[in-house]
Amino acid sequence: MDRKIGFFKSIQFKLIIAYVLLILVAVQVIGVYFTRQLEQDLLSSHDTELREQSNLLLFQLSQVMSGSSDDREELAVEVNSILTDLFRVDNATAQVIDRNEVIIGTSSTEARDQIGLRNNEIRVKRALLGSEEEGEVRDPSDQERFRIMAVPITGSDETVLGVIYIQASLDEIYDQIQQINSILFKGTSIALAISAVLVILLAKTIIVPIIEMRKQALRMSHGDFSRQVKVYSTDEIGQLATSFNQLTMRLHEATLTRDREQKRLSSVLSNMTDGVVATDQNGRVILLNKRAEELLNVSSTQVMRQPLTDVLHLTETVGVYDLYDQSDSILLDFSNEDGQYLLEANFSVIQEDEGPINGIITVLHDVTEKEKNEQERREFVANVSHELRTPLTTMKSYLEALEDGVMQDVEMGPRFLKVTQNETERMIRLVNDLLQLSKIDSDDYQFTLQWINFGEFLNQVLDRFEIIAQEKNIELHRHISKKPSYVEIDQDKLIQVLDNIISNALKYSAEGANITTTLLHQGNHVRVSIADEGMGIPRESQMKIFDRFYRVDRARARSVGGTGLGLAIAKELVQAHGGDIWVHSEYGEGTTIYFTLPYSTTKGGDV
Repeated sequence: MDRKIGFFKSIQFKLIIAYVLLILVAVQVIGVYFTRQLEQDLLSSHDTELREQSNLLLFQLSQVMSGSSDDREELAVEVNSILTDLFRVDNATAQVIDRNEVIIGTSSTEARDQIGLRNNEIRVKRALLGSEEEGEVRDPSDQERFRIMAVPITGSDETVLGVIYIQASLDEIYDQIQQINSILFKGTSIALAISAVLVILLAKTIIVPIIEMRKQALRMSHGDFSRQVKVYSTDEIGQLATSFNQLTMRLHEATLTRDREQKRLSSVLSNMTDGVVATDQNGRVILLNKRAEELLNVSSTQVMRQPLTDVLHLTETVGVYDLYDQSDSILLDFSNEDGQYLLEANFSVIQEDEGPINGIITVLHDVTEKEKNEQERREFVANVSHELRTPLTTMKSYLEALEDGVMQDVEMGPRFLKVTQNETERMIRLVNDLLQLSKIDSDDYQFTLQWINFGEFLNQVLDRFEIIAQEKNIELHRHISKKPSYVEIDQDKLIQVLDNIISNALKYSAEGANITTTLLHQGNHVRVSIADEGMGIPRESQMKIFDRFYRVDRARARSVGGTGLGLAIAKELVQAHGGDIWVHSEYGEGTTIYFTLPYSTTKGGDV
């Protein structure tokens, strides 16, 4: 129902108020700017006059006070004479104060009785210390405003002889500003009255078409989209009326689907951080975001209108209607020959209040790395448990045998104790390696870095293995570049890397074999290779030898005391130094371990 709007609530009244306020604000801004500028100019002019007077007095008083005798009465006469003759500022009084804060002269004849009294103003005290002071103050009794200046009087040697203290009334200036403000106010009132009349006439030409559109809007609010607004002109108001008529037709169509689409769109948008797939009530895909396309490796055109169960590869296990009650997440396996690929899917239904279900929202997360880490954790725990259980079981068996009487056997007792000792040492090595890896994995693992000639360092490490190699009748060959190769490393950590690699080469080499160590330059890195003539590593195992606890031949590794962690530690330490490590091997012919480190031709890192 069309309700009558009062004049004071109408847009016509608001236009009048808006225009009047606009003019009022404009006039006020101009008035404020003008008044402030005038105030600043008047005060600035007054301040300039005071400074000129003070400068004039300074010269004269400096001469008098510098050359005067100790006769205070004669000095006071000369000072008062200068003030009377030179100080010409209306509504202002100047005092001359000596260095003892005593008034010795004043420009006001009515205040001559103050001569000989002390002036305890803080500005005077500061001026006597050589600082020029000024400011504006009010008289507490009648609120009269004054301009205060305290200027030090200095002699030829910059010694402060006294102070000129000037007090000037500002009320006359502010009275002038008040008169100007009164004139501006009267002019503003007249301008507002004229503007109001003009705005009333102008507002009527705008209001009539707007009233028509208002009536149509009221009809539309009641669901009546059958009428059109009359277009009176081709200006902006006419264009608005035309657009309003077009809106009427489109709004009728949009109203039917607005609520349902709004809820569906809200659900989709609230989950855009991950892959999102939306379906209709039949479980067919109607929307998926870009992240979902990436996770599922499909395009929108490929899966549009396809059943959700087909898109997620759930056809054989789960039906569309089963997903309506699916509160737990489902793990989707998209793994293939290229590698493992797992997604986690969470489902929620689109349902209007207690009404039928209109579709399903599926949120997808890539959990491949999470599952991989969990699997590695389980494997690590299993490996540690297995590696510890084997020597513990052996020790338990041998210790029980010793307890049962084998200890008394001269031949078997020492052998059993030796086995127990070997297994104990093996467990110690395993625990030490685990602690080493744990430290490397921690964020606060520290390196003590220093620049060394890596060729000399490598020779020193190889020298330590010469005796061991000779005992096994193994030849250590060296091809180490003579070119300076300075690297910044933690020597203890790199010794551990080389020990692990060279020890493995010695362990798996037969008597009479050769081990060749090579150092050469490759770009900005030195490349070290350690080649043996051992049994070699099968191709399928070469990518795994740097994994923790991985051993190609577990039985032989245990017989030579291996823990399966040496190369894993070597990999972590080389990569921590900015290098890389890899293996090349032919099964039955030998193995070569390579690693690189950044180097420089001079100490300190300069190439």
